[in-house]
Amino acid sequence: EVLTLLVLMHPLLRGLALQLHSALTGSSIPGTLSIAFVSCLNEQIARDIARAIMDKKLAAYVNILPKSSALYFWKGELEESTEILLLVKTRTSKIGELSNYVRSIHPFETPEIISLPIDQGNPLYLKWIEENVPRD
Repeated sequence: EVLTLLVLMHPLLRGLALQLHSALTGSSIPGTLSIAFVSCLNEQIARDIARAIMDKKLAAYVNILPKSSALYFWKGELEESTEILLLVKTRTSKIGELSNYVRSIHPFETPEIISLPIDQGNPLYLKWIEENVPRD
């Protein structure tokens, strides 16, 4: 157990261990894939950002969800708007790059870009995500 912990603590060894586990078991390691949420002002902006993410190969799949109502505080005032939400499926290791890139092209001053790790799912789908998002 101690050896396993030491291997997983070292980033290079952890990466190799995860690749080996995935190759041997054919399954994804919980937390190595993530879903990111990105809110957009309208459908055209959402499509443009989704396409840009895909062109950069920062995701395997992006859902563009229809209008939703949003309530939030902005500069001390309660605001209400409609937004389009992107659900971005990618490698957890790409979240930082994805966030930086989206911030560079997003029209909002402070765009919503948050992510959650994917712990479980259809193994074939998770493998497909891994195959379609290049490793670092």
